[in-house]
Amino acid sequence: MTLINDFMSLIYPRHCEACGNGLFKQEAYICNYCKLNLPKSNYHKNSQNELSLTFAGRVPLVNSLCFYLFEKSGKVQKLLHAIKYQNQKELAQFIGELYAQDLIKEKTLDDIDVIIPIPLHKNKLKLRGFNQSEWFAKGLAKMLKKPMDIISFERRQETSTQTKKKKYQRWENVEGIFSINDQQALINKHVLLVDDVITTGATIEAAWLALKEVEGIKVSVISIAFAARKLS
Repeated sequence: MTLINDFMSLIYPRHCEACGNGLFKQEAYICNYCKLNLPKSNYHKNSQNELSLTFAGRVPLVNSLCFYLFEKSGKVQKLLHAIKYQNQKELAQFIGELYAQDLIKEKTLDDIDVIIPIPLHKNKLKLRGFNQSEWFAKGLAKMLKKPMDIISFERRQETSTQTKKKKYQRWENVEGIFSINDQQALINKHVLLVDDVITTGATIEAAWLALKEVEGIKVSVISIAFAARKLS
């Protein structure tokens, strides 16, 4: 198998999805240099972080976490584009596993009961073929050893892309789009909501407006990247 892999690497050389440089045999998706030097937020070490302040007075979150800080045209954007537009869903899972290793060290999410990825509308899911947030959540769930729920919470309305919208337009675009299929399954649970990128937080706030109807629910948020000040 090693000989086959080496031969395939010669024909189809593997490259780092962040910087484009070739990967060594023991590396996967992201080279060791980028693993060390990508702009990590380290928000799991500071509960009063910039992301938590974004939701202050809007969503009563237990934890507000993201792995990377987004920079336009930077390496993190390349990772996100590879996942979303180049069908690199396994990369999203790999990033989830990487981040979980940091979270485990700090015991940040030990009391989480269930992991829920922000759902795509069924039409968009059919078109894209996968939910990038769900694959990121798979990596987290695998390493954190927490269950993932993709049934109890759904997106009932299809929305247009958020990227070029102003802050108030993003809120109008997601208001009332989520609903709960099984409130009983979430009663008194600490839910980890998983998104790929958080900008203004409008999507998370819309999710909270649906989830807050559940008795005793607590919510934390996690994403691959945070880009509010860059895209608002």
